[in-house]
Amino acid sequence: MQRAAVGFLLAVASVAHAGDAPACKGTIYLTFDTGSQSQAGLIADTLRRHHIKATFFLANEKTVRGDWSLDPSWADYWKARVAEGHAFGSHTFDHVYFQRDEADSRIVVKPQFGAHAGQKQTWSQQQYCDELRRVDTRFEQLTGRRLDPIFRTPGGHSSPNILAAARACGYQHAGWAPAGFSGDETSSDKFPNAVLLKRALDNLKDGDIFMAHMGIWSRKDPWMPANLEPLISGLERKGFCFATLRAHPDYR
Repeated sequence: MQRAAVGFLLAVASVAHAGDAPACKGTIYLTFDTGSQSQAGLIADTLRRHHIKATFFLANEKTVRGDWSLDPSWADYWKARVAEGHAFGSHTFDHVYFQRDEADSRIVVKPQFGAHAGQKQTWSQQQYCDELRRVDTRFEQLTGRRLDPIFRTPGGHSSPNILAAARACGYQHAGWAPAGFSGDETSSDKFPNAVLLKRALDNLKDGDIFMAHMGIWSRKDPWMPANLEPLISGLERKGFCFATLRAHPDYR
């Protein structure tokens, strides 16, 4: 009889505690594009500490370690993110920038890395599709897992021909919300970290996709060490929860 009473009280306490948990007032989708990878460890630690799942868009970019972000030397890092339940998309293997569409469905591009770095190339839609799949192939080699069927162009610059090429091989483009641009590529003199943080906290709303890089070479005062933790904590205080793009209504 006494054990039953204790069990009842514990059950009541458990329900009361669950009722105290704040309900989500909205969902923010954090996404990270590869870059110099200088902030890779910080990102992993911060997301883990806050129990957040995010989405990573991968290209094979030069890193501050002197290697490349999809080298075997990064396998353990990506395997750990897979084990944590994050989502992953293609960012084009050689970080390929869109230049313009041609009338015959071809696409003029300029890879930032790889054998044709800095050179304008005219690709068929199949060639563009193959570029997206190169990331998928390498990611599976590193982690044993395939990418999610999403991609993001470098700079977010897309086109009808790119979207058609991607659709043909099963990829959907994922950009970001206007308020979701971290500003980590901008001049830190013109856009100080405090200004960028306030702008994000003031303007992000339910359903917005937020984008930052895993390290930027050019910004003098890096965005992420100063802003990632305050951004997440500030959004949590406002009642926001977080999810990967797998949960986004446009990408389910």
